[in-house]
Amino acid sequence: MKSVRIWFKKDFECRYISHLDLNRCMLRALHKSKLPVWHTEGFNPHPFATFPLPLSLGFRGINECMDVKLEDDNYSFEEIISKLNACLPRGIQVFDVTEPVMKAGKIAFAEFSIKLSCENTNSTVIAEKLSRFLESEKIEIEKRSKKGLKTVDIKQGIKSFEIDEKFDFVLLNVVLSAGSSDNVNPNLLVSAFENYSALTVDADITRIDLYNSDMELFR
Repeated sequence: MKSVRIWFKKDFECRYISHLDLNRCMLRALHKSKLPVWHTEGFNPHPFATFPLPLSLGFRGINECMDVKLEDDNYSFEEIISKLNACLPRGIQVFDVTEPVMKAGKIAFAEFSIKLSCENTNSTVIAEKLSRFLESEKIEIEKRSKKGLKTVDIKQGIKSFEIDEKFDFVLLNVVLSAGSSDNVNPNLLVSAFENYSALTVDADITRIDLYNSDMELFR
């Protein structure tokens, strides 16, 4: 039995399906593909699959992954890609299969590309406000927890950022904490920026990659 990591993109209409629905979609594809995937035992056996870090609803993902176990150690990775893509909707495309290098618990940061635009506000104004906002000593926002709403400072969760002003939007490339105990969702960052700037922005968010605590690519 061999563990493999299946890499895929999530885009188009599929960016709006929840993680639970994504899980169901992938399990159906594994079942239909008839790949030699190890199944759980018990009354309701199903293909065993885990996702190292679920993607939030509405986000695009260009380097997402799912871990499964193959009962055939010599099964072709190219055939896995071909058979799964034949069973998946156009918004989910498998592009690579590798053997896992890092465990999911090693994930510490996630890199995002965020396209920000605002009606009746030019990109220069957005870029200037965004720069001042991200350079603030504190970035406080209300965050929902199991105990209710609480005010948190997410500044420490911003590892790095880069602002690129375009003609009619601003592109923010940012690396945020993504660990189990210290996790900053880009939606929270956007909400905090709206509070700071008094702007209502449209945010198009793509997760680019995951990293460990040493900023090595999660693989």
